[in-house]
Amino acid sequence: MFPGFRTHDIEVADVIIHAAVGGEGPPLLLLHGYPQTHVIWREVAPRLARSFSIVAADLRGYGDSSKPPGKPDHSTYSKRAMARDQAELMRALGHERFFVCGHDRGARVAHRMALDHPGRVVKLAVLDIAPTKAMYEQTTMAFARAYHHWFFLIQRPPMPETLIGANPEAWLRHHMARRAGLEPFLPEGWPEYVRCFSDAAAIHASCEDYRAAASIDLEHDAESIAAGRKVECPLLALWGAEGVIELLFKPLDEWRKVATDVRGRALPCGHYIPEEAPDALLGELMGFFSA
Repeated sequence: MFPGFRTHDIEVADVIIHAAVGGEGPPLLLLHGYPQTHVIWREVAPRLARSFSIVAADLRGYGDSSKPPGKPDHSTYSKRAMARDQAELMRALGHERFFVCGHDRGARVAHRMALDHPGRVVKLAVLDIAPTKAMYEQTTMAFARAYHHWFFLIQRPPMPETLIGANPEAWLRHHMARRAGLEPFLPEGWPEYVRCFSDAAAIHASCEDYRAAASIDLEHDAESIAAGRKVECPLLALWGAEGVIELLFKPLDEWRKVATDVRGRALPCGHYIPEEAPDALLGELMGFFSA
């Protein structure tokens, strides 16, 4: 899926992060979302590697990265901890300053990374999200119906873990295929997502990711806002024209509240932009990161 790339398992702090690395040029870190892995970038990363040194990493708790148990305050899976993992991964690979593109949960990690490591993130692209705090504060019935998993996964353990663990592939089908069908994930992606998500530790970790988003991450966001800290590097926001972000939010307005240099637009697809619209995404990323 990643011709010419090498795989690495690198210890950073208290976890091991798995990543596919390839290409030449300025370093670009790619971060996936829920409930996927770095494989989401399989249509985009090899072409980006013609111009950039690509690092496509699995977040802690996902794919083949470490999956430590969560703590009562959910700090193990705070976006601060997950961002620190990736910043240390890039340093271990010799990249002190770098570009970042994140989709879904990976975009939330990338947002926190740009706040916590401002001297290291040169440019930031976020795919199909608005800031976490804004989305929770603007929750409506329509949003709760469309993103019901946000409110299911944060329930006290082990209830969500037990229900999902009874049939992980059925949950993946419900969560992913209802949005896009299975076609964007076939043939290579789907078996890999099922393999990785069938691990009970991965199911628990992904629930902790969402529990952190509804608790400690909001505290960190509120602290950043109170301190007047914004994302200072150029930020590109892209979202699916057929998705919930387009329907229920004004993403550019929301990003301009928390970042100083924002541009972006909707792409002709749904939520899974790297798999539904890889050509359109490639054009946007090449233009943004090459400028």
